Parts: sequence; structure tokens; C-alpha cells
Amino acid sequence: MWAASCLSSCCASCTCGLCTSVASSMSRRSARFAYCGLFALSLILAWIFRESSVEQLAPDLGVSESTQELQKTFSYTFRAETGGLVKVLVGVKDMKYAVRVEVSSLPRDVVGEEGLVMNWGMFRSDSKQLLLVQDSQAAFVQNSLGGYMVELEFDSGEIPFYLSFLLSSPSVSEIRTHRKTRFCVPVGIGPGCPMPLGVSISDDGAINFSVFSRSAEGVVLCLFDGRTSEPALEIDLDPYVNRTGDIWHVLVENIGNYAGYGYRCKGSALWDKGDKFHADDVLLDPYAKVLGDFVLDQGESMSLAKCLGSLDVEYSFDWTGDVHPCLPMEKMVVYRLNVGQFTKHKTSRLPENVAGTFAGLIGKVEHLKTLGVNAVLLEPIFSFDEQKGPYFPYHFFSPMNSYGYASDGVSAINSMKEMVKMLHAHGIEVLLEVTFTQTVEGGDAACQTISFRGIDNSSYYTVNRDLGSGAHNALKCGNPVVQQLILDSLRHWLVEFHVDGFCFINSSFLAQGLNGDYLSRPPLVEAIAFDPMLSKTKIIADCWSPLDNSYMEIRFPHWKRWAEMNTRFCSDVRNFLRGKGLLSNLATRLCGSGDLFSSRGPSFSFNYITKNFGLTLVDLVSFSDGDLASELSWNCGEEGPTNNNTVLDLRLKQIRNFLFVLFISFGVPVLNMGDECGYSTGGSPSYIDRQPIGWNGLKTDFGRQITQFIAFLSSLRMRRGDIFQRRDFLKVENIDWHGSSQSQPNWREPSCKFLAMTLRAEMDDELSNSNDGDLFISFNVSDHPESTVLPEQSEGIVWLRLVDTALPFPGFFSSDSDPDVHQAAGLSSYDLKPHSCVLFEAKRRSTH
Repeated sequence: MWAASCLSSCCASCTCGLCTSVASSMSRRSARFAYCGLFALSLILAWIFRESSVEQLAPDLGVSESTQELQKTFSYTFRAETGGLVKVLVGVKDMKYAVRVEVSSLPRDVVGEEGLVMNWGMFRSDSKQLLLVQDSQAAFVQNSLGGYMVELEFDSGEIPFYLSFLLSSPSVSEIRTHRKTRFCVPVGIGPGCPMPLGVSISDDGAINFSVFSRSAEGVVLCLFDGRTSEPALEIDLDPYVNRTGDIWHVLVENIGNYAGYGYRCKGSALWDKGDKFHADDVLLDPYAKVLGDFVLDQGESMSLAKCLGSLDVEYSFDWTGDVHPCLPMEKMVVYRLNVGQFTKHKTSRLPENVAGTFAGLIGKVEHLKTLGVNAVLLEPIFSFDEQKGPYFPYHFFSPMNSYGYASDGVSAINSMKEMVKMLHAHGIEVLLEVTFTQTVEGGDAACQTISFRGIDNSSYYTVNRDLGSGAHNALKCGNPVVQQLILDSLRHWLVEFHVDGFCFINSSFLAQGLNGDYLSRPPLVEAIAFDPMLSKTKIIADCWSPLDNSYMEIRFPHWKRWAEMNTRFCSDVRNFLRGKGLLSNLATRLCGSGDLFSSRGPSFSFNYITKNFGLTLVDLVSFSDGDLASELSWNCGEEGPTNNNTVLDLRLKQIRNFLFVLFISFGVPVLNMGDECGYSTGGSPSYIDRQPIGWNGLKTDFGRQITQFIAFLSSLRMRRGDIFQRRDFLKVENIDWHGSSQSQPNWREPSCKFLAMTLRAEMDDELSNSNDGDLFISFNVSDHPESTVLPEQSEGIVWLRLVDTALPFPGFFSSDSDPDVHQAAGLSSYDLKPHSCVLFEAKRRSTH
């Protein structure tokens, strides 16, 4: 704190008029402030000599008389107390760092006949003590102009440090600056550049650090060597030299001795204004690309929890041969999964260092292909608090360390890249769920200062508006700084990891202005839609909020770019199949939700029955007590586990019905991890009750038949892409609706529980296979059988039954090429059993 105040007051009061030297890469104004700051450092050093313990260092140093031109120089000018100027050049020469000191205009009686001597030393901070080389001496050489010059050389391994010196002569024992302080200059430390944010490496290997903080009064870069929990070097950034606008920056020539870094931000804790600076906190760089481990400081206080940015070199990845599948959205079949829970269970039979990682997902790629999946949607993989779950991240630029084979940042990055490349090779796209609306950092009652909160709370978080329970950590997405952070994060995942798209959790929050009102053209949503890079990817809005497990449905602005997770599809299908929904609602969902996507098309509707929260597919037909009313579930007559075969048969039939409706509806079907193998949470809809899935479920009768059924439905969608994989809605004349007893459907009558539809194939010689005929689909969710009449077809055309969910396995579905497939002529009657669905396809009668 003394150092910071000294820097500030000295720079603010400088009137010496000599701060005019210009470094090769600095403006005249910056150089002036650099000199002022260095004067302050000299004052600090004088204080150090009085107060600090001193440890001897023995670097390999040399004195040079060469006047060879220095490269990458920074220039500093001082005024000596005896009069005259002292100019210091810091640069590089012959692969070493050189400090050239030139003295001119000293009075003759000060120099004397024996000339000048420089007594010098070096120091660096480790936050507890300052280490200083005991003064060494170097003699000046007089040049032709009557001035004096001496040059010191240092090995590159010694930087960064500060060089401190005094001048002396036979007549004057010590010559200081005109402010009575030692001369002091940084070596291997430069002002740096404001952009890009984070850590960047220049062509010559220098490292630039840059962090945004509008409200901080001071910023300290802390470098850690990995041997202790304390910083090995702290660089106090001068606001006059190392700040441009609201961005603090510094250049360090060599970080070979350091493994991690963080920042301390200084300022007042003005709680009413949202500023919560604590100078003891070491904060994670929001733009760090590789993370160290998440640790707690002494006392296990979450307010002092820290995760450092790692300075490990992220080696380049060989993307040779990687090709994005670039699937049209209408052709997608999506499988949502959690990377850790997908293969963590021992029944996955994967090695311990592979289970629950990105590599584990590679090990199950054949399972995904068996299901007919061509896209995976990963639950958030941003680094997150494992206690709260992936929807509460503390960083947006790095994958979870535990998802790597070595559980560290570099292995997680490389493992994810290998996973993406492998999935692409199998024609599978990779989509990421992303959460940009809240972080793990809590409010005042549950204080966690990890990154944003301690760097600039009032810029990153909403602090002036009541957002409801649990929303005290809501990011201020209307702030341009946060918007830029989000865009930079998305581009990072596209460029570095080759992902194919994003699903934005709590996306309704992104459409709000700073005052909470919904905007017709929210800047961030529009920027994502028209970003040159993001415009080539899938972008999906999901209005579910993990803060309180709620939906906030809005008319989401889309510009024909945004797709959406269709929550109404989920609720309407669940309601209908339990016998409580309207025929009109089901028909709307089957045909692509025209009420929601009329201006975009059905392929923008991502349909699902179950998600990573709420009841699983098995639990959806097994639990429906009073606490689960919002789940729209039905236990099929008995709550929870049962041995009643009648109930079990009905539950199995309902599961088939759900999958059937999901795949024959227009839009993109989204499966949820584990539903194919009977995964259950025991009826709990809470996300925290989700556990790793057990792979033994695939070997049961349930697992085998459901897996085969999903594979059949995926194949059917692909074969009949003319109907099920459409960017546009079917024409009205290509759909016929039928109600019970061949009557017209009573769309608004809740007691009507039967619906049939005929989908007429559009004959197009270029796009449609001539063998692909009409489809007839019927749904009966009543407790009694229903009879339906198959539509009349032209001569030689018969109806082939491909699905009847009421039939026992394996007969409830069959291929059109199966010689034993059930055939029926037009106008034939077909009986639908209770709670069942059927699908017929019109085919030309075989002549063989």
C-alpha cells in the first residue's frame, strides 16, 4: 500500500521538466510518465534499504565498454542532485540484456580527474521481502563529447528485475537523483500493450499481460514459481505507464522461471456502489487460456479461493485432415450428454484415466453411431465449481481440467481437441451448452472472490437491480465489456477447438437491457447472429434458467439465425401422451411448431422429451406424485418401482410412444444421455441427483430394444428426409387429418384422445425417390382400442406397417424391406390398442 501511494503521489506531483526521453516503442507522453513512475520506484528502494531484509544474489554479470547499438530499447532520463543528466538505455545485445548508463553535464569539480564510478545492485519482490544484490562497482569511461558511459550485461535468465544504482567520485561519495533517491530502472519489464486481453506471446518470445478493470485504483501482476503458494514476483503496474483507458498491461521479457499468474486489484470496498476490492485476493485472469488447479488459501476461506492462470506452453495441435461435417440443421439427430457422467461409471469399462474425460467420449463413439446420432450437445465444459455443477462456471476460456487424461489444463485442452477431431472424422458435430449469464461467484452472503468479482464487480455484475433469489451473481450482459468477453470466448472455442455451434442457457436473460426490459434488438443477440465467424455455426437459444429451474418464454429475436430449444414441444407431447392434452397442440408440435417458427421453418425447432434436469425417460412414466405436477408425468397406475407386469408393459409402451413422437415430428430430435439404457434418478427432477450412467443397462432387454428402436427411427428419418428432414413446412394440401370414427378431429375438445394424419409425399424427380410413398400415422392415448381406416391408394400400392408401439419386441417396428412386414390395402381397417401409435408407409406391391 505504501508503494502504491508513493507511486501515485510522485507521478502526480512531478514538475522536473526533464521527462522527455522517448523509448523506441513508447509515446512521448508515456515516456514522461515512465520516468515519473521510476522516480517513485527509487523512493521505494530507499525505503527498502531501511526496512527490508537483504539476501545476496550472485548472477553472472559483466561490464561492457562496447557502444554497439542496442535493440528493443527503453530510455529513461534522470536529473542528478549535483546537476547534470543521467540517461539509461535498457535493451538487448548479443542475446543478452544490456543496461547502458550515460552521464553528461556534470560540474567539473564533481567528477574530478579520476572520473565516475557506479555502485549498483538489483532487486525483485516476492511479496514478503525484497531481494537485493549487494552493491557492485563499475567505472565509467569518458567519451569524445566529454560525457561518461558504462554498460552492464545480464544473462536472459536473470530477468525480470529492477536495477538500482548510485554514482560516486573521489570528491563526492554518493550522487543521487535530484529527489535524494537512488536511480532505478526496470530490466526485462516494459509497458506492454492493451490488446489482446489475457496473455499473448510476441514473435520474440516476450509475454504481454493485459486485464480490464475500470474501477481498480491499482493492479499488481503476481507471478508464481509453483514451489510455494506465495508470489515469486510481484509487478506493481504504474497507472501512467501500464494503463490505457480501462485496461492494465505490462510486458515481461522472460517468464521461464514462473508457472502461474494472477492479479491483485486495489481499491475501496464501496459495497453500495458494487465495488468489492480486497488487495489480498489473487484473482484469476478472465481471459486466461490455461488454468492451474483450484485451491483454497489458508483458513479455507472461500473469499480467498484462487485459481491461477497457467503459464504452461499450450503446444500447437495438428488439425490436419479435420473437416467440419457442416450438417444442415434439418438432418441433425442430437445427443445431449455430460462429459464426466457419460463414462465415469466403472461399467463403462474404460481405463481410470479415461473414464469421465473427453477421451472417454471417444471410447463410446460407436455407441453414438449405433443410435444414428450425428451431433453431440455437451453440457457446459467451462471450468466450474464441482459442488454447484457445470451451470455455474468461474471461467469462459478453458475446459474443465478434470476432463483431461492428466487432470490439468494442458491435457484437458489437448484431449478436447482430439475428441472434436475424432467425432468430426465420424461425421458427428460438437455443440456446446454455454452459460454466460451467471458465475459461481456468490453474493455478499456467500462470498466467493475468484475473478470478476474482485477485478471489477460493478462492471461485470448487475448490482443495482433485484433479480430474484439466487441471481446476485448475474453477469451484466448489457455492458459492452461483458458482451465483448462473450464474443471473444465464442470465437476462441471456434478457432482453437473447432466446435460446430452453441446452445445458450438462460438465453432470455441475454435479451434484456440494463434495466431488465426485453429488447426487440438486444445488441449481444444481434451481434452473435451477424458475427462473421459465428454466423457459420449453429446458435441455439434455451430459455431455461439454472438459477431457479424456471423457463422465461419470450418471443426470441432470431434474424433467421437463432434456433431454439422447444419447451412447448416437451410439455404438449407429455400432456397428450398422458391423456390430458388437446389434439390441436399435438398437431402443431408434430408439424414443426408453426406458432413459434413460422418465419424460420421447422428445422429451427430443437425438440426434446427429457433434458439434463427434470425427470428421465424411465422416471417420466414411473413417478407422478404431487411434488412432480410440473413435470407432467404419469406413473401408468402405480408409483415408483413395481413388479406388476401390466404396469410395466404400459410404461414400456409409453417410452416407445415418446421416442416415436420425437422422431416423426418436424424439427431436430434431441435425445438425453442414458434414456436408451433405462437411466433413473429415483423420481428426483433435481440436477444434483444426476449420477454417472450405468452401461450395463444396454445389455438388458430394455436397453437392447430401445437402442434398436432409436436406431430404426434415426434411419427412417434419414430415408424419408423428404418429409421428416425439411427446412420448410409441408404444404396444407399435403396433410390430411382424421379423428375418431373417420370424423374430423375435434381440435379443442380435451376428451378427444385419438388423432391420425396422412402425409403425402411430394413427387419430385430430382429430390424424391419414386419408391417413397405417403405416410399414415395414428395416435391413440385412450384406455380403449380405436379403429382407423387406412387411406385409399392407387392400384398396385399397399400400406406397410413399420411401427406399432403396442406389439411386443421385436415386432413393434420393422423395415420396409422385411418380407414379413404387415401389409394392408387402402380402406382396410386397423385396430389401435390403448396407449399406442402406428406408422404405415405406402409402397408398390412387390411382384416377387
